[in-house]
Amino acid sequence: MAKNNAKKSPTKSEVFRTIAEKTQLSRKNVAGVFDELTSMIARSIKKGGGPFTIPGLCKIVVRRMPAKPAEKNKWIPLLKEYRDIAAKPARSVVKVRALKALKEMV
Repeated sequence: MAKNNAKKSPTKSEVFRTIAEKTQLSRKNVAGVFDELTSMIARSIKKGGGPFTIPGLCKIVVRRMPAKPAEKNKWIPLLKEYRDIAAKPARSVVKVRALKALKEMV
């Protein structure tokens, strides 16, 4: 069995512990900051709300996608056959866009 050499992303506990060590805050305070950030994002992107920007990192936007009707006997070139496509209801899609500073980190 081959080993996967890809690095794993840090866990929530590791992130909180590292931030607490670097900023001299308690782990509980760091968790409180993240909880408040989460609630601010939720309030901002609720129905009718605008986008939310985390300065220097990303912009979170909600797009409303309209409903799509069902399609009968649609040609699928990849499969070289006709298929029926089911209808899709209207939905909200969350998009996260990287800002310039985050792109430059890579």
